[in-house]
Amino acid sequence: MSDARAVKVLIIGSGPAGYTAAIYAARAALDPVLIEGLQPGGQLTITTEVENWPGDVSVQGPDLMVRMAEQARHVGAELVSDMVTSVDLSKRPFAVACDSGARFLAETLIICTGASARWLGLASETRLRGYGVSACATCDGFFFRGKTVAVVGGGNTAVEEAMFLTNFAQKVHLVHRRGELRADKTNQARLMANPKIELHWHAEVEDVLGESGVEGVRLRDTRDGTLSELKVDGLFVAIGHVPATELFAGQLAMDDEGYIVKAPDSTTTSVKGVFAAGDVTDKQYRQAVTAAGMGCMAALEAERFIAHGVGAHVDVSAAA
Repeated sequence: MSDARAVKVLIIGSGPAGYTAAIYAARAALDPVLIEGLQPGGQLTITTEVENWPGDVSVQGPDLMVRMAEQARHVGAELVSDMVTSVDLSKRPFAVACDSGARFLAETLIICTGASARWLGLASETRLRGYGVSACATCDGFFFRGKTVAVVGGGNTAVEEAMFLTNFAQKVHLVHRRGELRADKTNQARLMANPKIELHWHAEVEDVLGESGVEGVRLRDTRDGTLSELKVDGLFVAIGHVPATELFAGQLAMDDEGYIVKAPDSTTTSVKGVFAAGDVTDKQYRQAVTAAGMGCMAALEAERFIAHGVGAHVDVSAAA
């Protein structure tokens, strides 16, 4: 990689974690370079109204990401519109190649590639995403006060989303394609005891109804194929997330779902000098504000690592 550019801090991925890491690294005079990836700004760019970002009563997701990017540039971070195609973490500096042909040798690496929600794969679901279709009850439940919603899924995430939505919605329908839930028994007991929740067993969503907003869902019985319609104002898909960690497979410790394992109370990973922040390592909270907080942590830890060569790291044998 004789033509590679040497950098102190290379950030892969944008979104709240990446942009915040870039801001803190730039303010520490580390001249960070951030590779924005295929979707600059991450998942918030496909979100409409955001009401839980501190300091903003209400802000559009894409606007918030534009502001973060502008702030990162303002303090001296370099944002590159490119996509990383390969990473070699076998030795420092870490070798990173991009789709454009650009190459970097990074003294430290901050991974903020995020995770994406698993969707049902319906054209109507895609069309109405952000207009009544969501994958985050914590983000969007507030908009369904006094309304009727449906949640798809059968694991802990789906049950917890359904329970959370009862704080706002007058009725919550939980749609599950099997005859029993995968959620733990405690969550199941709480769900069954909630009078606002109605379960629909052996059912899957075949179509989302509505033009400019969700008006209902068409359900198909998984046993005999019969169809029925359910009138709802919103649909929450809770069938899991997929972390964007393919680039790092076999190089970093990950859990059985593919999330990068980090040290407790830290963003350090199984490779010294590599840090992970945001949804790529977080399957519990998945919030913009927590991702931004981890981005801050990662930049501070990268700064200390560069200055002193110190920092915790994950024991691969224990974490894998």
